[in-house]
Amino acid sequence: MKSKSIRTAVVTVTAATLLLAATACSSASSGGGGTPGSSAPSAVTLKFAYMGTTDQQAQWNQLFAQFEQSYPNIQVQAEAINVNDWGAFSDKLSTQIAGGDIPDVIQIATEGQMRFAASGLLEPLDSYISQDKSTIDEYYSDIDPKLLTFIQQHGSPDGQTYYLPGDFNTMVMWCNTDVVSQAGATLPAAGQGWTWDQFDQFAKTIHDNTSAYAFNAADNGYFTGVLPWVLTAGGNVMDSTWTQATFNSQPVIDAATFVQGLVSQGYSPAPGGTFDEFAMAAQDKLACYGGGRWPIIQTRTNNMVSKTQLVPWPSENGKQGSPIGWNSYPILKASQNKDAAWDFVKFMISKAGSSYFASLGGTIVPARQSVAQSQDFLGNSPVGTDELYKAVSYATPLPAPSQEANIAAAVQDGWAQIVSGNVSPSDGAAQVQAKMESILQ
Repeated sequence: MKSKSIRTAVVTVTAATLLLAATACSSASSGGGGTPGSSAPSAVTLKFAYMGTTDQQAQWNQLFAQFEQSYPNIQVQAEAINVNDWGAFSDKLSTQIAGGDIPDVIQIATEGQMRFAASGLLEPLDSYISQDKSTIDEYYSDIDPKLLTFIQQHGSPDGQTYYLPGDFNTMVMWCNTDVVSQAGATLPAAGQGWTWDQFDQFAKTIHDNTSAYAFNAADNGYFTGVLPWVLTAGGNVMDSTWTQATFNSQPVIDAATFVQGLVSQGYSPAPGGTFDEFAMAAQDKLACYGGGRWPIIQTRTNNMVSKTQLVPWPSENGKQGSPIGWNSYPILKASQNKDAAWDFVKFMISKAGSSYFASLGGTIVPARQSVAQSQDFLGNSPVGTDELYKAVSYATPLPAPSQEANIAAAVQDGWAQIVSGNVSPSDGAAQVQAKMESILQ
């Protein structure tokens, strides 16, 4: 059974996914209705499937209205698939497509990209990229080159292009500077990292001098709670090809042992039960917790911007690490409206759209460096927000083979057992390794 912390993380990621869709609420490209730049014929209805709830549709509808203003010959017929995670989204969407209900464009994150690319359901984008080379070249020139490398390595089983790299999330620590100051502790200076030993001393100082937890290790989410520690130990839960499990490796055991220590010493709550990290931080009962861009909503709502600082994740050996996951909008091979779908994809990566979304306080990091470095993104945000984009330089893609949903469940459940002290790190790692090997067969 999933713990409350896992469910909370899933809801957070879902909210982040929703807000990502607003990325292109204004478009820099022209097109539609005979306007130069549009490749679609007149009077097209474009079917788009995304992950979201009924309550979230109002914000999506703002996106579609803006797109239709730029492309008045295209009407978006959108379907929100109301599920809790990307694995369930992929399952439901695959079933729907198999039944003949085929969207033109879908929203998909790293967790499902290899699965869909390998399924034969997606249209290669190479000819469209060649057709709009100047547009795509301009986009690529404004993103970190590693984003393109990541999607080329992990988004195609056959060398063809199915996805453009989109906005992303990395992981850093969000820290309450009031709690840190009250405890007499210190955070790393801007541009500097810190080690596990330094973080352990930091956590002890917080614990000894305040009634607050130092960190929220109750989060055992695959992306949010496990991979940041494993990667900063110099390891990973799978090899670089995403075909072999490496959970029983020494770096994974070291990472699990360290986090188990945070819990056993009382520096952090254990996985399980209810722990609202945003509320606890706002009440000065929590010094630090992990996050990508998505905590910005609660940080602003709780008037915590001025008392929050983002810092890199501490590392075991001085080598910084962070997982990274990104978003994309592939076109379905069976679509009868591929040109209109391509117009939609271009709209989603436009500079004006990214700037508009960032100014609204979106919960994902803009792929465009120019936007990520602008006040549209950095304004009304904590000190250190730029660490999120800096993390791309040392980030590792979240391992997401076609069996990602089952892999994530095995990792999360096993990690929770280790961190809670129910099993030793070495025994727990061996158990998770066996489960992962069985899944990958």
